[in-house]
Amino acid sequence: MLFNRITGDRVVISENYFEVNRERRDKMTITIRNMQLTDIEAVAHIATKSWHATYEGIIPQHIQHRFLEMAYSKERLKHRCEKTSMYVATENENIIGFANFSNVKKDGEVELSAIYLLPTVWGKGIGSQLLAYGIEQLSPSTIFINVEAENEVGKQFYIARNFRMVEEFEEDFEGHTLKTIRMVLTL
Repeated sequence: MLFNRITGDRVVISENYFEVNRERRDKMTITIRNMQLTDIEAVAHIATKSWHATYEGIIPQHIQHRFLEMAYSKERLKHRCEKTSMYVATENENIIGFANFSNVKKDGEVELSAIYLLPTVWGKGIGSQLLAYGIEQLSPSTIFINVEAENEVGKQFYIARNFRMVEEFEEDFEGHTLKTIRMVLTL
C-alpha cells in the first residue's frame, strides 16, 4: 500500500492496475488501468461528452464534431493505445475517464494530451488519480500540457496540481482561433 502525494489517497498497485480507496459519502472505488483495444468505444464516448460539456460556447459545435471524428476515430485510438501511454478509470468496471500521455523523452519530459472524464464524475478526484497514475507509471521529470485559455475548469484543475503557466499563444484549430496556455509541472 502506498500513499499518493498528489491526491492524498491510499493506493493499491498491482502489475496492470491500481485501485484508489477514498472515504467518501458515496464510497466509490476507482480502478485505474492501462487502456485496452476493447476500450476504444468507451473512450471515444467519454471524449465526446467531455468535449461538449467543456467547450460549449468556446469552440463551435461543428468544429468540435469534426475534431472528435478525426482525433477519436477507432483507427486513431488504436494507434494511440498501442504507441502512447493511455490509462482508463473505471467504477464497477464501467469506464468513466481516461488520460493520454506521450512516451517519455530522453530528457524526462512527457506531454499530457488529455485527461477527460464523464461530466457526471467531475470534481470527485478521478482526474487527479489519472494524473498520479501516469506519474507513477512513467516517472517523468516534467509534464507539459496545452489548455484552452477559456477552459476555466481545466486551468484551475492544473493550477491546483502545481502546474504553472509558461506560455500563451494563439493557434488555428480547424479554422477557429484558440488562445492556448502552455503549462508545466516539474517533478
